[in-house]
Amino acid sequence: MKLMIASDIHGSAYYCRKMIESYEREQADRLLILGDILYHGPRNDLPKDYNPKDVISMLNTMKQELLCVRGNCDTEVDQMVLEFPILADYCLLGLGGQTIFATHGHQHNPKNLPMLKEGDILLNGHTHIPANQNMGTYTYMNPGSISIPKENSAHGYMIYDDRFFWKDLDGNVLDI
Repeated sequence: MKLMIASDIHGSAYYCRKMIESYEREQADRLLILGDILYHGPRNDLPKDYNPKDVISMLNTMKQELLCVRGNCDTEVDQMVLEFPILADYCLLGLGGQTIFATHGHQHNPKNLPMLKEGDILLNGHTHIPANQNMGTYTYMNPGSISIPKENSAHGYMIYDDRFFWKDLDGNVLDI
């Protein structure tokens, strides 16, 4: 299974559209969104082309291809307008013999670990900073942010296709 992983759209119609274009170009089987879909949050500036209603429309048309977890900016009101589930705090994925604990990152993160077995992957967004770190007993990964990247990182996402790749929205592989 080829999986695209993205996080932190924050209501940007411009970057949501770019994300979907990347998803189609990648020909992935599913798109895993690690939260913060519609609202920009009080700590962030408005992202380019902030238009949550357009984001709703774009994502609802591809609802059968989406897997999502809840971000700290996602609410029950958001779930009322989105036609796919977004309120799970985490999901577990088995890929390539590894268990991936996918979550947004505001609750479970390297400073507050979930129950992980040796060799598991903790995958989260929230920080808006891409990461791929061997933490000893587990690996910590983060795709960064689609719309509001931080620490001079690219607007980007991850691809899992037998191994993980970080890419910018033009499809260039990033060295993370």
